[in-house]
Amino acid sequence: MIKNYTLKETDALLITDIQKDFLPGGALPIEGGEEIIPILNDYIQRFKTAKAHILASRDWHPINHISFNTQGGPWPSHCVQETSGAKFSPDLKLPEHTVIISKATDPKHESYSAFDGTNLANELKRICVKRLFVGGLATDYCVVNTVLDARELGYETVLLTDATLGINVNPGDVDEAIKTMVTNGAEQTTVDDFSDAVDVLPIEETQPDGLEEKPLQRAEVKKKARMRPKGSAKRIRTER
Repeated sequence: MIKNYTLKETDALLITDIQKDFLPGGALPIEGGEEIIPILNDYIQRFKTAKAHILASRDWHPINHISFNTQGGPWPSHCVQETSGAKFSPDLKLPEHTVIISKATDPKHESYSAFDGTNLANELKRICVKRLFVGGLATDYCVVNTVLDARELGYETVLLTDATLGINVNPGDVDEAIKTMVTNGAEQTTVDDFSDAVDVLPIEETQPDGLEEKPLQRAEVKKKARMRPKGSAKRIRTER
């Protein structure tokens, strides 16, 4: 069934973990992670135009976080507070007043969900959000856990399938994550399901420190992201 979403001021866009360490060249890169950024920028423009809310979550780990290999965890050190790798991608055009949600700040507790140990639930209540659209990294970790928590809290929740990418450490993890989200009441959508088209501003207009790309190169990356199958995933490259 094709939906036609019209955004309202009670809608919110939540972008999960588009941080340097999760992108090529980072400490824990997801192959192809940069491909969803132009699509997320498209969504950002749509939400800005509708005067809807925009939030962004980030891993904000202490240096001794339990998830790190050095502490017996499964991941290499990444997104450590105040480091370059913890910064959002310069290509992600977050508005000035984006609400930033920092998660996994307790060294002894892993937090994949943007709701876990944060003020996100209170913030959504404060700004009177009724419907939450979620995209970002990674589908089978932070995205799925955030979506499930949003559903448990009673929010109408929509997964942006063209603006998420998974890890798939175990084959089928991404498909299983999507299935779990849908089973728990989340909807799936792509940018084509929205009522009005929005022109994406050139990166340099809002992110002067971003990577330089020619317009045709940006268009090609955006096209690539949209053509990616909904259940697709890239395997993570870990340190040996």
